[in-house]
Amino acid sequence: MTGAAEEAGALRGWRFSVAPMMDWTDRHCRAFHRTLSRHARLYTEMVTTGAVLHGPRERLLGFSPMEHPVALQLGGSDPEELAASARIAADLGYDEVNLNVGCPSDRVQEGRFGACLMREPALVASCVAAMKAEVRVPVTVKCRIGVDDQDPEAALDALAEAVVAAGVDGVVVHARKAWLQGLSPKENRDVPPLDYGRVARLKRAHPDLPMAVNGGIATLAEALARLAEVDGVMVGRAAYTEPALLLSVDAVLFGAPAPHADAFAAVEAFEPYIAEVLARGERLHAVTRHMLGLFNGRPGARAYRRHLSTAGMRSDADLGTLREAVAQVARAEERRAA
Repeated sequence: MTGAAEEAGALRGWRFSVAPMMDWTDRHCRAFHRTLSRHARLYTEMVTTGAVLHGPRERLLGFSPMEHPVALQLGGSDPEELAASARIAADLGYDEVNLNVGCPSDRVQEGRFGACLMREPALVASCVAAMKAEVRVPVTVKCRIGVDDQDPEAALDALAEAVVAAGVDGVVVHARKAWLQGLSPKENRDVPPLDYGRVARLKRAHPDLPMAVNGGIATLAEALARLAEVDGVMVGRAAYTEPALLLSVDAVLFGAPAPHADAFAAVEAFEPYIAEVLARGERLHAVTRHMLGLFNGRPGARAYRRHLSTAGMRSDADLGTLREAVAQVARAEERRAA
């Protein structure tokens, strides 16, 4: 990463981040991911400005201090509402505010935010400028390379030039178009072809703008390849469905020791957090639903998932339930080694 943001450490952790994912990256997911990596940057699910300003703030925006560095992703297109929401986020202690200019769902199109804003770079710039005027934490944008029949060369350049002029602190580019008509949100994550070269060209055109790439990155080897072209990588589904990937992030991408020796040690270290959640009256499944893929590919992984998906759903499930699920893996590995 280059420029003032790097010198100030303002975007610490941007070299590797876990993407904002609706229904997935809630506060329990982020706490779990932080247990696996001390350095990855974590993002909330997208929260609309209406929800921030008028909704149950603690439920929607609350987070644990262990999550830092953590960013709030906002959905909206009204500069004043975004500025007010950014101020709330900064006051709560978020390390970054990110504007969603990439989500292709029908809901965001109806609300005039998300990927449809790729067509309105001047409005996005106004939103960024309003937030920048209100807060000192970094204000970033996550976008696509274009939408529908837009030319990705012209569309992405126009958006980038507009937000740079507005003072944006960094841009994350999902290296696919979004098709607002004809593809579902799920299909928009896979069907449009990836174009990493387009993102690399944008970075060469704006060498001082911190830039991360998102989309289709499933391994740390792939992340390293992309880091030869941009400042950061953002990983989504791979980090969620194969969370053990995060245990290698600190060593491979940050040159720092792994926080825990293996997945077993990570679960043990995460237990005090789970105990606090249970003490507040929440169910075990609220946390462990984010842990189902931790042992994927290892002996006993299926039994582990089955136990958490059945016994872990019960109202009286506790840490003992989790430990029994983990023991399924330990016993299976012992049998294989015997």
